[in-house]
Amino acid sequence: MNPEEFAAALREKNIILDDKQLAQYQTYYDRLVEVNEHMNLTAITDRDEVYLKHFYDSLTLAWAYPKLQTEQLSMVDVGAGAGFPSLPLKIAFPQLKITIIDALNKRIKFLQELVDELGLEDVTVIHARAEEFGQKKAPNREQYDVTTARALARLNVLGELTLPLVKVGGVLLAMKGSAANEELEEAQGAIKKLGGKIGESIPVNLPNGDPRTIIVIEKITATPNRYPRKPGDPARKPL
Repeated sequence: MNPEEFAAALREKNIILDDKQLAQYQTYYDRLVEVNEHMNLTAITDRDEVYLKHFYDSLTLAWAYPKLQTEQLSMVDVGAGAGFPSLPLKIAFPQLKITIIDALNKRIKFLQELVDELGLEDVTVIHARAEEFGQKKAPNREQYDVTTARALARLNVLGELTLPLVKVGGVLLAMKGSAANEELEEAQGAIKKLGGKIGESIPVNLPNGDPRTIIVIEKITATPNRYPRKPGDPARKPL
């Protein structure tokens, strides 16, 4: 998917990118490849693959949850790595208010420099572990309309890392591949304990046919104060 095909595919979804936005995606790609030479950000560096498997893939959240396209939602991206999915979403939908957290400081430095170079406003980049960011006395707990993460953990672990950050009435948008149904079955009890309710599982396959599923989890009650547990426990002892 070259940049022209990327723009055309978005037009089919009624998303029209202007020249500034297209230039921002190009700059994003250039910086990603440049920095990736000395920092492990992504195994995918071919331009057409980046546009398909990083940029377009990130935007599938907006097909699954259309409010991202028009409303001034606050979103927290947990363990964002090279900025996916939140920064491609921010470029396409500038009204979003984005917070990115990542546990590796050198990635945070890259993301802050990238945000500055792209001229993005209302983007906050924070060096933190999710378990600490969402603890019971943390100022960010239950403050966001939307939380998401890509390739971070299985759903039962992901729920504990993200749902404490979502306000009641908000959603977790979990990006999953072919194992989505298996993870859903495994995570039923954990999601309920954390104050969530499993909603739709929405297929959003890529144009090349790669299977993708967005699982929408609604936050219906406050997360008990004992979650998230201390760093490392959610992965070592999943709910």
